[in-house]
Amino acid sequence: MTATFPVEERYGLSQQMRRAAVSIPSNLAEGAGRNGTKEYLHFIGMSRGSLAELETQMQLAVMLGLTTPDHPAFDLADSAGKLLTCLHKQWSFA
Repeated sequence: MTATFPVEERYGLSQQMRRAAVSIPSNLAEGAGRNGTKEYLHFIGMSRGSLAELETQMQLAVMLGLTTPDHPAFDLADSAGKLLTCLHKQWSFA
């Protein structure tokens, strides 16, 4: 999505969105490398927080006219949210 943003957004919203997107799987990887379910659940929660941050930034991009609400990234974010919710539920009962 950010590839189509104007150059002046390269170090603004675009960079924030890319960082949030990278944080989602990075937190999962870090949590998986820790000791125990409780810590992993904590990092799953951090991933969910990063996704919420990204979704907010995506909505801001729409409001700023940088993208449209039907951009495929919205569907990807929704799918990621569902996967994170399932993962959290699975590990909550482990």
